[in-house]
Amino acid sequence: MAFSYHSTIVRTHVDPLVAATGLAASGLFATYVVYEGPHGWSVAGGIAAEVLLKRDTVRCTKDGHTVERPWQGDPLAQVREFLDGLELDGWRAYGWTAFELAYAVAGRPVDNDVLLHLVVPRTEIRLSGHQAVLRGVDPAETARVEAALTALRPGPEIPDRPVTADIEAGAAAYREAIAGVVDRIRDGELQKAVVSRIVPVSSDVDLPASYLAGRRANTPARSYLLAMGDLQALGFSPETVVEVEPDRTVSSQPLAGTRALTGDPEQNRRLRERLLADPKELHEHAISVKVAVDELAGPCKPETVVVQEYMVIKERGSVQHLASKVVGRMPEDASPWDAFAAVFPAVTASGVPKHAAYDAIIASEPRERGLYAGTVMTVAQDGSMDAALALRSVFRRGGETWLQAGAGVVEHSVPDRELEETREKLKCVADRLVARGTGHGAVPVTASEKRLNV
Repeated sequence: MAFSYHSTIVRTHVDPLVAATGLAASGLFATYVVYEGPHGWSVAGGIAAEVLLKRDTVRCTKDGHTVERPWQGDPLAQVREFLDGLELDGWRAYGWTAFELAYAVAGRPVDNDVLLHLVVPRTEIRLSGHQAVLRGVDPAETARVEAALTALRPGPEIPDRPVTADIEAGAAAYREAIAGVVDRIRDGELQKAVVSRIVPVSSDVDLPASYLAGRRANTPARSYLLAMGDLQALGFSPETVVEVEPDRTVSSQPLAGTRALTGDPEQNRRLRERLLADPKELHEHAISVKVAVDELAGPCKPETVVVQEYMVIKERGSVQHLASKVVGRMPEDASPWDAFAAVFPAVTASGVPKHAAYDAIIASEPRERGLYAGTVMTVAQDGSMDAALALRSVFRRGGETWLQAGAGVVEHSVPDRELEETREKLKCVADRLVARGTGHGAVPVTASEKRLNV
């Protein structure tokens, strides 16, 4: 590839969350991904290389040239081949995968136009403390980003948020869907399915400002804010689908079993105790962990696969979950895409067994999921991968903005309780939406003040 990265270190006057949000809102990048990983925030801006996996074709761009061709067989092989062929030292790709990518991998028909979209950015900013490491392929572009970063200053608090979302939307239909899936389970078709519902948002939402407000109120495993093609999204992921280290250590983090978090510590304690004593929730979690162990035993050396944590409580914004962690080690010749293919989609967002769960989801939900319950991810030349489960999110596409949440349905599920669980999850984002114009203020305050007000 006719590019090479040049790096520089910049001091900032704001924390990484504010810096990342300010860059996203600045207008510097038509395409960007903000990703909060285990070591802080990264911002990927612009496109040095790109792979877009569609229903029937794969479109690849590098060296300024775009080639689109039909694909057959394993779609992930097309993605891996493209990335392995990049002649850009130290590349890291950012992007997303649709839930229905799993259908394509399994040879099932799909209706989605886009199943995977990854970009290797022209400019990458990694933020930690009050320091930013910039890597860019164009010194002029890097200089503009550096100027924007150094101009950022702490601004006023985000004002009251007038945007509301009706989290009761589709409640009656959702109860019916849950009852239908329970019948399927009792008929022996499957053990579990995660069924979701959509909540439309009619107001004009400022996504960067909502991300800033929502991240301050949430405690996610990962968070993200992106604009790629005609898709925009923000989210506060409660769990990772897969994490792969350069030494081929693999981990997955199934969460299943939910209760609300309130402003009352004593009430939170009581709800936590009920969660830990609820047979339905314990059963749902146990079968999810069993699937995660079985799946990792495929790409990993079976003797290395262990449950490192089991049924601990993780607090994620407006809810608390039962959480476990499964780890393993892949052999020397393995790829992170082997681990991804083994565990995707997350069992906690699909069901058991997965193929029967797909049938139940298709029958119960009105349209394809797209990014919901897919992943926002990074993958790098050193063999590392970090893929966050795309839940607790706001989505915008084609002039439509919506929220989406689901609940795990097992034999003893009660429709009213599963509906309440979706309400609890929706509040992670529904209560933090900011209307456009009320301001993250990521623009210069005046022509003379060379700063971005965040």
